[in-house]
Amino acid sequence: MSLSKEVWQTLSAIDVSDHIEKKGKLSYLSWAWAYGIKMEHYPDIHYTFEEDKCNETGTVEIRCSVLLTEKDQSMVRNMWLPVMDHRNKAISNPDKFAINSSKMRCLTKCFAMFGLGHYIYAGEDLPEAVAKATVSEDQIIAIKKLLDETKSNEAKFLKWLKVENIDQVLASDYDRAIAALEAKK
Repeated sequence: MSLSKEVWQTLSAIDVSDHIEKKGKLSYLSWAWAYGIKMEHYPDIHYTFEEDKCNETGTVEIRCSVLLTEKDQSMVRNMWLPVMDHRNKAISNPDKFAINSSKMRCLTKCFAMFGLGHYIYAGEDLPEAVAKATVSEDQIIAIKKLLDETKSNEAKFLKWLKVENIDQVLASDYDRAIAALEAKK
């Protein structure tokens, strides 16, 4: 499987709905949370910002690049964003705080180009594919290992998650399932 496909499948399957923040009618992810998730799954990332692009109207455009390296392969995604106010309107002659805030929004938007929370930018709620996504083979192994280590009752655990088999555990329930098992250690 190509790196691009692997990264997209991994990050687009993450349910970001509990981390969506609102500013007016706009939805966004906290850059710190998005960065943490990106580092958790792909720690060899590097990001850069180009020099701020000032327009004749006094508005400023931010440009960001994210390089991800994994398994001797790499991929780059780029994104741009004007410095905007809380109404999503470009700001003329923005101050350093507005520029800094826009840089971090641009970085998070660039993460969406890898799959993380991409549906937010389409104005969508949790997409059906993410809502129905099940755990990966590695996650199944981790669950089974913890079930064994904690001597937990698998049938009771599966009933709690409202599934019949471990491979039916929703990806969105994985963190909750692992945390519950870890708490039994």
